[in-house]
Amino acid sequence: MMMAASMASSVGVVQCQALQCAHLHLQTPSWQQERGRGRGSHWRYCRLEFGRNSAESDELLSRLAPVLQRKRNRILLKRISAGGSSDGQKDVSVANSSKGSSGGGSSFLTFLCPLLKLLGGGDPSAPRNTFLETATTGVASLARLPWGSQVLPEAAAARTEAGQPAKPLQLYEFEACPFCRRVREALTELDLSVEIFPCPKGSLRHRESVRSKGGKDQFPFFLDTNTGVSLYESSDIVKYLFKEYGAGRQPSPGLLESTLVTGWVPTLVRAGRGMALFQRAPIQAPEKMLELYSYENNQFARLVREALCELELPYILRNAGKGSSVRPTLLQLAGSTQVPYLVDPNTGVAMAESKDIIAYLFKTYGADSSQPVYE
Repeated sequence: MMMAASMASSVGVVQCQALQCAHLHLQTPSWQQERGRGRGSHWRYCRLEFGRNSAESDELLSRLAPVLQRKRNRILLKRISAGGSSDGQKDVSVANSSKGSSGGGSSFLTFLCPLLKLLGGGDPSAPRNTFLETATTGVASLARLPWGSQVLPEAAAARTEAGQPAKPLQLYEFEACPFCRRVREALTELDLSVEIFPCPKGSLRHRESVRSKGGKDQFPFFLDTNTGVSLYESSDIVKYLFKEYGAGRQPSPGLLESTLVTGWVPTLVRAGRGMALFQRAPIQAPEKMLELYSYENNQFARLVREALCELELPYILRNAGKGSSVRPTLLQLAGSTQVPYLVDPNTGVAMAESKDIIAYLFKTYGADSSQPVYE
């Protein structure tokens, strides 16, 4: 009896410590969380408080996860309410999509992804069903035809004659966001390269940059370092791109209007891939930006962009749609014009085939050396 009472008392203490740790973690400003937590996991932060190697605490934390998640959501919603909502178009990746903040939390998109568990839950590094991957990304591409595949002839001629803008265009976004997708489609059609700074849910590094540069947590966020223009709303970004770099062309028919109709399809059929930060994503960005030859509506390039987003790896997106001025360079590098094609200047690796690229990314940037992602 006394032993049982002692064990119950110990469990009670661990429960209190776990809840207290989680409470303190959630109340801590994001920059302090970044410094204080273990690599990629809220639970590791808690384990530091009362025993990293305790099997009992690991089991207890798994049982307490729903409670802690509800507590986290309540705190986040309080923060959103205190900060108010932004007006205008809801280009958001947010805890509550009816408010114009994207400060994290449990997005309603999670509940609208019927294939989420079937495709491996929240672990993008887990072995994948090739048939399902190909089928779902194929449906996503069909839903967005014809946008984001073909370069406009006037834009291709302008890029051939004048080249890319002198200074980089920068886009803060996340792959699963339909409004971010609208901007990437426009960039493909205009044959423009852009620096991508992925901002998945759970991101601290790039989302903090958006807050400091733009003043609010909303996506997409676009910055043209040639003109100093910065914009939030996707429709405004698309109109600006066509005005500045479209050689007199207007946005393609249906590009702006179709997002509300079919823009959500890739997000749903891909079960929210490219939406949340992978738990073992690197805390620090690589020294040099990776380069990805891609175009928005290519079904296999989408899979690679999802992985880059989930790992929060900044990269240069070199759009190489049909008719692109970039294709001769890609042909010289890769021996073909097929995308995706990844160049990693940090390791000297250059490779094609989406499956191989994804395995490389998670092995190189998404796992401890003692825990290989793919066998």
